[in-house]
Amino acid sequence: MIPRWRRLISKLFVIPQRYVLGIMGLLAVCNAYTMRVCLNLAVTQMVNNTKSEESHYDPDACPDDSEILINGTVSLKPYAIFDWSESTQGLILSGFYYGYAITHVPGGYLAERYGGKWTLGIGLLSTAIFTLLTPIVVKAGGATWLFILRVLQGMGEGPTMPALMIVLARWVPPHERSRQGALVFGGAQIGNIFGSFMSGFLMAGDGDWANVFYFFGCFGILWFIFWSILCYSTPNTHPYITDEELKYLNETVTSADTKSVRDPVPWKAIVRSVPVWALLFAAVGHDWGYYTMVTDLPKYMTDVLKFNIATTGTLTAIPYLAMWFSSFIFGWVCDWCVKNGWHSIKTGRIIHTTIAATGPAICIILASYSGCDRFTAVAYFIASMALMGGFYSGMKVNALDLAPNYAGSLTAMINGTSTISGIITPYLIGLLTPDSTLVQWRVAFWVCFAVLVGTNVVYCIWADGKQQWWDDVRQYGYPPDWKHGSLQSSSEDKEKNKKAESSL
Repeated sequence: MIPRWRRLISKLFVIPQRYVLGIMGLLAVCNAYTMRVCLNLAVTQMVNNTKSEESHYDPDACPDDSEILINGTVSLKPYAIFDWSESTQGLILSGFYYGYAITHVPGGYLAERYGGKWTLGIGLLSTAIFTLLTPIVVKAGGATWLFILRVLQGMGEGPTMPALMIVLARWVPPHERSRQGALVFGGAQIGNIFGSFMSGFLMAGDGDWANVFYFFGCFGILWFIFWSILCYSTPNTHPYITDEELKYLNETVTSADTKSVRDPVPWKAIVRSVPVWALLFAAVGHDWGYYTMVTDLPKYMTDVLKFNIATTGTLTAIPYLAMWFSSFIFGWVCDWCVKNGWHSIKTGRIIHTTIAATGPAICIILASYSGCDRFTAVAYFIASMALMGGFYSGMKVNALDLAPNYAGSLTAMINGTSTISGIITPYLIGLLTPDSTLVQWRVAFWVCFAVLVGTNVVYCIWADGKQQWWDDVRQYGYPPDWKHGSLQSSSEDKEKNKKAESSL
């Protein structure tokens, strides 16, 4: 019998609890990305790069109005107290991803064992605290201490995606996954939009870059308070979900059960699964293109196109706004086509991943060849990020298709491994652009083009959209000659394996 207080509280919510979770998940990702990317824009005001500009002449340099504000006054960067080279800045920006990669698999394990609520919440809370401490730490210890702090921030955010995948696998019916995926993971674009705009706003007019870290650190702590009150790991543990929604989710969601301890993760089968490797390649391509834009677009706007910091903050936000809107369109189209039988889940994932990989690859190359035509270059960057919105109804939710029961561990493995892109790209771009000239940046964009297109080809050939046999052996059984790696199984073999498993 459900307590009366639970019924009363459930009536206060106008929308179903799975959508409340979706909104809070969106804010979680938003919060994670604001704390992740705020340094990308702040570093342009932390570093005094006038010496390097004076020592190198670039014949292709764009007209420089970066020091002229909207009201015509001159900005002298009064808080630019550090003298870091481009490679040092790249190393600092990549530091986050060292920690981010380390805690992915442990985070997925903790989320599957103890639930995604506290795994996600405590991780982001720690990152918020580290963000608040950033100005104090960097002024005390310089680049070295900042790099270490960024590694710790990455460790706090590492469990974010695995924990979210676990929660979504427990809460979201299969036919709603593309839309919910677009909603939740679209929070990355909201974070980039909000983070870029607010960073530019807080630093405009000789504003102190330290305010950026204080603001977003407090924002993260506020989110944690609401997350703790409103969200739960599974529908069956939610204290004020309606009876109707609970019944619906238990009937439609594969992993809506209350068990927090499942069978051991089938790592051997996972690493020998061809669709998993295809997904990993797609993730590497996505992360390479995405981190190139997220980490280095503000520097390109400032160093090459010569926008001032206020304009850079606004123009950096617009491409992510386009990506956010397009992710909903792509998600709706994919769900609608699957529901109406126009194409299979597998085909939908391939189509949207291809759009999201090849489209941006072409656009960033065109942007680099636009030279100092700022309007055209920015238009191409906006188009590239808008097309990248297809990832969220493509490969980003593919882990839920392949392994709803082990979505956390699979996502942890995929995201943790693909994070190597986030480690490599900022430092590599720093090495490729020592003088931050247009020609040097063009080379960096060609490398990004090759990675995006190459990894997408692999995904198109070997991707899958069905639940894999190793995700639920009791249902699918072991394939024959599993020890030899065969992935085929006859119906008779499956039936034998089901009977064998039922006796365990």
